[in-house]
Amino acid sequence: MTDGGLLVVGDVVTDVVARHGTALVHGTDTPARIRTLPGGAGANVACWAARSGCSDVRLLARVGADSADWHRDALRRAGVRCLLAVDDDVPTATVVALVDSAAERTFLTDSGAVLRLSPDDWSPSMLDGVAHLHLSGYLLFAATSRATALLALREARRRGIPVSVDPASAGFLAELGVDRFLAVVEGVDLLLPNSDEARLLTGLPEPADAAAKLSLHADRVVVTLGEGGALLATAGAVTRRVPAVHVRGAVDSTGAGDAFTGGFLAAYLAGADDASATAAGCRAGAEAVTTVGGRPDPQDRAPGP
Repeated sequence: MTDGGLLVVGDVVTDVVARHGTALVHGTDTPARIRTLPGGAGANVACWAARSGCSDVRLLARVGADSADWHRDALRRAGVRCLLAVDDDVPTATVVALVDSAAERTFLTDSGAVLRLSPDDWSPSMLDGVAHLHLSGYLLFAATSRATALLALREARRRGIPVSVDPASAGFLAELGVDRFLAVVEGVDLLLPNSDEARLLTGLPEPADAAAKLSLHADRVVVTLGEGGALLATAGAVTRRVPAVHVRGAVDSTGAGDAFTGGFLAAYLAGADDASATAAGCRAGAEAVTTVGGRPDPQDRAPGP
């Protein structure tokens, strides 16, 4: 078992999840079931890692004063140690997730306080006792939060702490630029794109080819394929294909990739090999699509080791 915790540097978001059973009708009403829930890719990863048995999970993120207490309470109940910077000028980020009858989601995103995570919010002491740093790629899409993420990345490398990065969004990646993103993540220990992100980052249509190419930039690459499971690649070649866990009654794919990452990292920190950690990620992702929103029920959190 690895001796140390997990630090996630990422985002906290207020999710408004609207599940509509019929196609959206322009210019009028479409019936939907709507819930407001805590979310954010980084926060979701942290919660799923705790749910999957990691006993020391920490989260650095920036939230608005408008909902800081609500988010802090939700994270604590999920077993996550909060390192939240509170912004008095800008509200917490908000995402409207439109979820169709096939459980596929489309996001409308207001980044709010997320991209204002500042170098002043960071301290190298946050890595004390940490065995792995995970960065949410959302932070790379603005200068201020990118500078903060890079501070954390450099300090982790100085200490010899492994680093993983989730590219976060094909849409935002296209805006940032592929070359710019790859330059930032060059040489990280683990890159965790989904198939759309992997294809965008490489220009290759086949996820396996994309995974192999990306593994020339990162030590290890895990490409998630939804119902197709996941691909492991290293040193320019795919080394393993791990099947998905069959799911009946999927209701919402929001946060499934975050659940995969949290499950993978918890297993990795407990000493699992890459294939076993990927299988653990697939199990967490399968659980995630059976619930509404991007996080597990905090009452179902697994006990720590």
